[in-house]
Amino acid sequence: MSALAGKTALVTGGSRGIGRGIAERLGRDGARVAVHYNGNEEAAKDTVAAIEAAGGAAFAIRTELGVPDDAATLWAAFDAHADGVDIIVNNAGIDGVREPIAGTDEAAFDRVFAVNTKAPFFVTKFGLDRLRDGGRIINISTGLTHGAHMPELIAYTMTKGAINAMTNVLAKEVGVRGITVNAVAPGIVDTDMNASFLNDPDMVAAVTAMSPLRRLAQPAEVADVVGFLASEDGRWVTGQWIDATGGALL
Repeated sequence: MSALAGKTALVTGGSRGIGRGIAERLGRDGARVAVHYNGNEEAAKDTVAAIEAAGGAAFAIRTELGVPDDAATLWAAFDAHADGVDIIVNNAGIDGVREPIAGTDEAAFDRVFAVNTKAPFFVTKFGLDRLRDGGRIINISTGLTHGAHMPELIAYTMTKGAINAMTNVLAKEVGVRGITVNAVAPGIVDTDMNASFLNDPDMVAAVTAMSPLRRLAQPAEVADVVGFLASEDGRWVTGQWIDATGGALL
């Protein structure tokens, strides 16, 4: 029997990059996956098709995050397809402006917090009424919260620091229901978000050198950690920030 047979999962930002890798992994493990997306309908359809081609089940839901009532709108769309959820993966996010503090204006700061921190907070809040006992909440964080690595991503890093705090506190609150809450922290992964600077061979070499494994991370590297946490094997891990940087912080 598949590890997640009979389970339903929501993956925000599930149509591309790390989110797609997670959606496909959970689908292979037997979960029925809600692939949330913002604007790229074609990518969402491709992800659903890939999950179904591998023998899984999935459906796509569109909601813009970072706007008023985004979480309520997302769950209304979800409810049209499923009755309850077992796994919530808060993956959707933006990097915002790539500027140090002097170049970050108030509008840019508010926007990155609205998408990366406020949205997952309220997606989780409204999801708790739908999340079955013994469920999983998995937040995608970043290795940047452990060390001042990229000053130009100060606001982004702050959003994920807040997600780490939410992970710890929420794990204490919902543990009585058998629900685990964890944060998975990737490093630099070969995704659309990072394509602009990974097109430079010198940058790829520098990123590769960060890890003692000497290679560039792929979405599957992160997805497999999420797959473990979502499974029964991950039942005794909660409230944790899990380094999935390939040792880049060593």
